[in-house]
Amino acid sequence: MTNLKGKDILHGNQFLEKDIEAIIKMASNIEKALKKKDSFTLLKGKILATLFFEPSTRTRLSFEAAMQRMGGGVISLGSVEGSSVAKGETLTDTVRTISQYADVIVIRHPRTGSAKEAADAVSIPVINAGDGTGQHPTQALLDIYTIYKELGSFKELVVSMVGDLKNGRTVHALVELLSLYQSRFYFVSPKSLRMPEEITSHLRKKGIKVEETEDMLKAANASNLIYMTRIQKERFTDLTEYERVKGSYIIDETFLKKLRKKMTILHPLPRVDEITPEVDRYPGAAYFRQVKNGLFLRMALLSMVFGKTL
Repeated sequence: MTNLKGKDILHGNQFLEKDIEAIIKMASNIEKALKKKDSFTLLKGKILATLFFEPSTRTRLSFEAAMQRMGGGVISLGSVEGSSVAKGETLTDTVRTISQYADVIVIRHPRTGSAKEAADAVSIPVINAGDGTGQHPTQALLDIYTIYKELGSFKELVVSMVGDLKNGRTVHALVELLSLYQSRFYFVSPKSLRMPEEITSHLRKKGIKVEETEDMLKAANASNLIYMTRIQKERFTDLTEYERVKGSYIIDETFLKKLRKKMTILHPLPRVDEITPEVDRYPGAAYFRQVKNGLFLRMALLSMVFGKTL
């Protein structure tokens, strides 16, 4: 599927190793080109529609910035309360309407499977920017690009994924991509927030080594990458349970001193209290570099969806 022209981007499992290599190459070319000029005309005349039914800062703004830097335009649903959704319009009717005005749709929605529902309803490409606790494939791709830049390769990669693994759509998508490279995983979480069984069993059936633990330090010292996630308060129906597990895992200076080697630390952001601000000075703290890589990666994806190269 290396040719992404006209394709929907919905799930981490839709990519092969050759696809990732092509996307990384395109993102790298764009990053280098941006050092010489700040915008391009590859997507001049094309319109991106952003439909965000859940809050977003990085994903939404990076997609909109990416489209504008490629010479295209952006339209937005705005607030749900200010649209026909508030009148009871279905998701299918909303995306069918928006598809009359745009050439590609980026959607975030609280219901798992909503991005595929949207894609099935329209003929233009749909990009999943997060469907409930399901998938977030473009975050996973920018994470892959970041890992490539920070570590140089995916060879013998051992990853500690920490925090809310039950509801974490970013980690659900990322394990799909990293499994292509036979990465090993430590899944670190409270018992109530463990990685879904269907994901761990799927990985093990593929021969991927997975260890589940509640000991972050043990896992980190056996890894070369920590992928930290926040405990997602908005996913809890019982806030007493949230209060019980919040703050379960925190990376601070004390934790860093216990590490036996330099560690690369990623986080999809936003963070709450799971990484303290003083950690930002740590050389391996790559999460704000990760944010910047999101622009290059999404510029690459949008270009490839329209069949353009740089």
